[in-house]
Amino acid sequence: MDAPNAVEGMTVIPTGAALGAEVRGIDLSRPLPRRTVAALRGALLDRCVIFFRGQRLGDTDQVRFTNYFGKAEVHVRDMPDRPVKEILLVSNVRENGRAIGALGDGEIGFHSDLAYMPKPGTISVLHAVEVPDTGGETRWGSGYAAYDALDAATKERLKGLRATHRHPDTPLNPPEVVDHPVVCTHPETGRKALYVTPLFTRSVVGLGESESRDLISFLTAHVARPEFLWTHRWRVGDLVMWDNRPTMHGRGSFPPDRRRLLKRTQVFNDAAPVE
Repeated sequence: MDAPNAVEGMTVIPTGAALGAEVRGIDLSRPLPRRTVAALRGALLDRCVIFFRGQRLGDTDQVRFTNYFGKAEVHVRDMPDRPVKEILLVSNVRENGRAIGALGDGEIGFHSDLAYMPKPGTISVLHAVEVPDTGGETRWGSGYAAYDALDAATKERLKGLRATHRHPDTPLNPPEVVDHPVVCTHPETGRKALYVTPLFTRSVVGLGESESRDLISFLTAHVARPEFLWTHRWRVGDLVMWDNRPTMHGRGSFPPDRRRLLKRTQVFNDAAPVE
């Protein structure tokens, strides 16, 4: 009999879009052999987003899984009463008159996690506990595909440029304004990706206000082109993991009277992006 979660029993099925793949044959509530972890990392680096259906996980199971790919860190958002400190609740649910989690039920624009920090997010994980029957889908975009589609002249223009990133919720920002390369090189794949997003990117360092605004407008429209995107429609038990470095993502709104509860873990502060 094959060992539990052996790599031989794992199947990776690409979505057919610019990024994303479903992984089958793995029970994330159980420990993973080293070869399986290596295969999952390879799938993540190749497809940027991977997802698992029908997972029944406790909080410590999710933290253990995240730790295979780095150290699960406490999110920068303040959230009291975290039974497991590495878990951030993403939810619109209210109990005793107060929200149990963050991010409510509204639309969330495209962004890369923690791009407003000196060392942004590396890997993020979401596990769906409750999902609404309509809305709340998450879309991911490939910075690789967006960069590759640029013409040679635009690629040349972007060399050496850096852009500032700020969170619209001012208290979440660090004291100093953070800037990162407009085009980043992935430290593991060596591939180049556009690193600009509508929600966080504010200005291009060294350019005049008008030129900066026009360039950001062009690039943020470019990265959101349909051919670079993939949409995940959540089911209870889904676990989605993504490489934050070459991707951006955003969430659609959903009715405020529909419950949504996802549990998030994250790896971040590994390194600053480099060109």
